[in-house]
Amino acid sequence: MSRLTGWWAGRGSAAKVELYTRWSFHSFALIEVLTIALGSTGGRLGPTPLAVGIGILVCAHAGLCATLSARALAWAAGRRERPDRTAYALTALTAAIVLGVFGMTAGGLITDVDLGLTLVIGPVGFGICALVLCLRRVREMTCLVLGWACFTAASALAFGRGVEAVPFGVAVVLTGLLFSVTAGFSSWLVRVVRELDRSRELRARLAVAEERLRFGRDLHDVLGRNLAVIALKSELAVQLARRERPEAMDQMVEVQRIARESQKEVRDVVRGYREADLAVELEGARGVLAAAGIACRVVGAAGGGLPAEVQSALGWVVREATTNVLRHGDARDCLIRLTGGPGEGGRVVLAVENDGAPGTPAGPPGSGLAGLRERLAALGGTLEAGPVAGGRFRLTAVVPAAAVAGEGVGA
Repeated sequence: MSRLTGWWAGRGSAAKVELYTRWSFHSFALIEVLTIALGSTGGRLGPTPLAVGIGILVCAHAGLCATLSARALAWAAGRRERPDRTAYALTALTAAIVLGVFGMTAGGLITDVDLGLTLVIGPVGFGICALVLCLRRVREMTCLVLGWACFTAASALAFGRGVEAVPFGVAVVLTGLLFSVTAGFSSWLVRVVRELDRSRELRARLAVAEERLRFGRDLHDVLGRNLAVIALKSELAVQLARRERPEAMDQMVEVQRIARESQKEVRDVVRGYREADLAVELEGARGVLAAAGIACRVVGAAGGGLPAEVQSALGWVVREATTNVLRHGDARDCLIRLTGGPGEGGRVVLAVENDGAPGTPAGPPGSGLAGLRERLAALGGTLEAGPVAGGRFRLTAVVPAAAVAGEGVGA
């Protein structure tokens, strides 16, 4: 059963909306074939060459509508150019069906008034439904419906059906408005969902880029001044050495001292990233996930009473889990729960759970979880990660009471 639903569960929200919309319009093509080609034509004309010919023409029209709908939705999603040629072909075929039906009615081949009305209004309505997907402005959609209404009424007048011209035009307007509202809203929905999906991905990238910029600014502040001083003092030492002045040695000693201080400051900056603070990481996870459109709840204390090494290990768990939520699946909410601690006299359990987990992994397992297990193993802790009920994914880190109490872990 999981294989049957995996192709659906593994898709993002935008892909699901687009797939559902596309197959909805494909079902319109099936409805056109069943109700017009088989139902009305076959049921009223019987198995005659005329019925077969009209049925084949209607089936071709339905297939062209389905093709245009799929291509137009792909255009609305920004994956291809607007299918103008297919739209022109559908317009020509729909107009040919209208003129052909009126011609056969005038020639006495079709005497059933209801059948004639169905063979005209049906293809025109389904054709408008597909053509509207190629438009974006409401004014253009309205002009399309009114244009087909005028064409249908004029065709009725041209074939001597003056009394029925107005009812035909009104029927096209009503049917066209219904189909155009449905198709226009569907196209707008696909565009909006795709745009939201792209915006969410962009916000996540901007959050990562902002963190990189902050790291770059810190390094610049630490190294910029010191490197400038080292360059000046090295140049001065070279000049003094050329003059065989003893002060050159003093300048090189000063350069060595500044270089060591710079090295220590760089270590301090990097340590701030490598030794994660749990409270900072929890707040950072909340902000980054919120920027990506994911609701994040943090339940429990921030772990202020925990030893530094425990906070660092759990902070890295939060950081890696947040990265996985952003990269994998299509999460809408995330829950971070921290329980236990020194005040409760027991172990600490950190659980990160999110929805929208893919049914199958998107690729080979990375090294992030393996690195977390190594950090926790140094404290005697464990890490478990995997899908749970309800299409959710849970990552659980456990630190034993001995490490929480600062007693260390035996070999």
